[in-house]
Amino acid sequence: MGQSGFAGLLEYVRDNWLHLLSLTWGHIVMVLCGLGLALLAGIPLGILCARREKLAPVILSAANIVQVLPSLALLALLMIVLGLGFKTIVVGLFLYSLLPIIRNTYVGLKQVDSGITEAGRGVGMNRLQLLAKVQLPLAMPFVAAGLRLAAVIAIGVATLAPLIGGDGLGREIYSGLNMRNDVKIYAGAIPAAALAIVADIALGRWQNRIGRRAMRG
Repeated sequence: MGQSGFAGLLEYVRDNWLHLLSLTWGHIVMVLCGLGLALLAGIPLGILCARREKLAPVILSAANIVQVLPSLALLALLMIVLGLGFKTIVVGLFLYSLLPIIRNTYVGLKQVDSGITEAGRGVGMNRLQLLAKVQLPLAMPFVAAGLRLAAVIAIGVATLAPLIGGDGLGREIYSGLNMRNDVKIYAGAIPAAALAIVADIALGRWQNRIGRRAMRG
């Protein structure tokens, strides 16, 4: 971006900051809804994989199939079933976020030292208490790593939302592409990239913090 282009971007942001803020907030809401649903489904599925080894390949393969589908193709299929709008992109983000969370929950639980589990049984804990008080807390750094990856993926996929009637920063990007307006493209792409970077850094710090806590525990 040249100096004149940068000046034009600053002027555009100054004149349209409320609109851009609204798009950014819409983008964040979509991502948070998709990630929230993925956590609600992914952690129990990861626990199921760890408890039922025969089911693990089936569940992980199903989640992996969704992950390898092109984003636009998956969203188009969902649009046929669910129609246009917010719920379709949220379901898409949910599906794309599942694999990292399921896989990391599964791996984290399998990494828990069997001696620690036996010690928990020795003090009278049942399976639910062991899971809630011992195994999941020790597996949380892995879960956090999965959430971190899922968040970055979801922020990127959410830029496709306008193609299926959604909102978010992708609306500014595609508007710029249609109008061949570089300033509008940058005004959508730069905040989207910044969101991904901020999410990665923030979740990375959280992951390190709970990792240290798990080591002390």
